[in-house]
Amino acid sequence: MIKKTPVQILVVALLLVLINWVLSDYYLRFDVTKDKRYTLSETTLNALDNVDQPLYVDVLLQGEFPAQFKKLQYELQQLLEQYKNENDNIIFTFTNPLEGEENPDETIQYLNSLGMMPTNIPITENGKKSLTQIFPWAVANYGQKTVRVPLLINNMGSNADENINKSVQQLEYNLTDAITKLTIIQKKKVAILKGNGELSDKYFADFLVNLKEYYRLGKFDLDSLTSKPEKVLENLNKFDAAIIAKPTEEFTDTEKQIIDQYIMNGGKTLWCLDQVTIDLDSLQNEQQATFAFPRKLNLDDLLFKYGVRLNYNLVEDMISTPITVQTTNGNMPLDWLLSPITVSPENHPINKNINVVKLEFANQIDTLNNGIKKTVLLESSPQSKVIGTPIEINLNRYSGTLQPDYFNQGSQILGVLLEGNFTSGFKNRIKPVNLPKSLDQSVDNKMIIISDGDIINYNYANKKPLMNGIDPWTQQIYGNKDFLVNCMNYLLDDNGLINIRGKEIKLAFLDHEKIETNEFSIKLINIGVPILLLSIFGGIFLFVRKRKYTK
Repeated sequence: MIKKTPVQILVVALLLVLINWVLSDYYLRFDVTKDKRYTLSETTLNALDNVDQPLYVDVLLQGEFPAQFKKLQYELQQLLEQYKNENDNIIFTFTNPLEGEENPDETIQYLNSLGMMPTNIPITENGKKSLTQIFPWAVANYGQKTVRVPLLINNMGSNADENINKSVQQLEYNLTDAITKLTIIQKKKVAILKGNGELSDKYFADFLVNLKEYYRLGKFDLDSLTSKPEKVLENLNKFDAAIIAKPTEEFTDTEKQIIDQYIMNGGKTLWCLDQVTIDLDSLQNEQQATFAFPRKLNLDDLLFKYGVRLNYNLVEDMISTPITVQTTNGNMPLDWLLSPITVSPENHPINKNINVVKLEFANQIDTLNNGIKKTVLLESSPQSKVIGTPIEINLNRYSGTLQPDYFNQGSQILGVLLEGNFTSGFKNRIKPVNLPKSLDQSVDNKMIIISDGDIINYNYANKKPLMNGIDPWTQQIYGNKDFLVNCMNYLLDDNGLINIRGKEIKLAFLDHEKIETNEFSIKLINIGVPILLLSIFGGIFLFVRKRKYTK
């Protein structure tokens, strides 16, 4: 055996120190995971290339909390390290916003005013269980711009482990989305169509505020079509997308032709339509009843040509949200079957990992076989029933308990994405106006149709507007706003950002129920077995050693 001199040992040690010092400036990690969780997407790399000055990310997720949140914190730190490795301008810190604060209530109130709501989590300390508040948010600052970054998904019907897993899946999307908002220079243009009794902007301002972070918004009045329709089409074509938000008045053929040619020329559209005339306010009378009538918008032929039919009916769903009604005994909750909590198939980046979406007086959608690709984004639960109109809607009808076998018509389509080359609704028809360069077939295009205008509308409480998607009675926050923003981002996304939402990451979590049930056995195996094995091998070693040296 060759003996190493002290000089050789010293040289080896110095070489190891030198190698460690050189490599300390480099972030090296090889991604051998099956889901490639540590490989940044091309979209993220392109977004990081646009960061040409310091971008500060202050992560508020710091402190003592359960293991699930530690995993979220760890995954976020690893991801930010990757971002920093790609661009030194990414500077991040982890902090506890409540640590060292003399008046934490003021800090909480301030963070709430910025739209960063806390999350209550259970903790166990010295055998005592209690609730503590954390803020699963990050704040990104770039020059004079600031954006909030949500870190936690808290979906209804999902347990803590499932929500943490979904949150980890969305970390790259949320961070890259924030960087895109901060560094975007030229925003695409979105038209908010007016002129047919659409919602006033104040009724979906919360949604519009979110859209402004991505796009330039502008009202576009279709009333002027009667004068110079060709000029109006020219102006409408300057917008990349158009939102039709709950129109209540009939579209003229001229207006339809303009919209049709806008679509043929590549304009993206988000349709939020009500095919039935009814709202909750109409039930606020002594009889607590009203009639639901078909609403004639004169859009059926156009939408039929594109590949869908919106029916003049209402969808009742056993899985629905309650409302509060006045009775002789005071306010009472009522299962409101006409307000379905829609099930997202999670088959697309638009609806992946979002909370359930709440609709109101939604209509059934039929899809047609016309060569257009159709993706169902929203649907009712399998326990659904379709009722035709006109019909009287009476609150007394829902005060009793309907039998489960009443809901026997299965899931109903309530929101659908259409993609492909659309055929003009005016092909082989007499056109109301002669527009230059009219097209019978669109370029490759896409649109989203939702059979509820109220998905984009938000409620009022005490004459104050509520956030889009919040229930005025239960204060439950639904996924309406996230869903709608995702819709627009997908329609207008040409850099692949929305596709990051489809990234699949599976985290391994302990089964807490099994741990509690088999706590003694687990402790015995983890503590007793190693000691037993050590004793056995130690005994064998001593026995062999004793025999060897006895001889």
